Amino acid sequence: MFERITNYFKSVRGEIARVSWPSRNEIISLTALILLLVVLVTLYISGVDTILGTLIKILVRSS
Repeated sequence: MFERITNYFKSVRGEIARVSWPSRNEIISLTALILLLVVLVTLYISGVDTILGTLIKILVRSS
């Protein structure tokens, strides 16, 4: 049982050694890109929500 667990962790360690990790600059630039996209999508959804909310209020008042 302990041998299987030991082999498992050895194989995990071997796999992690083969992983291609991003550089610090890549992490920073991709994080900035994600944050920018989150802000843009938030603004877009907020704008659509405001427009649709206004249209619904107009339609409800007119009926």
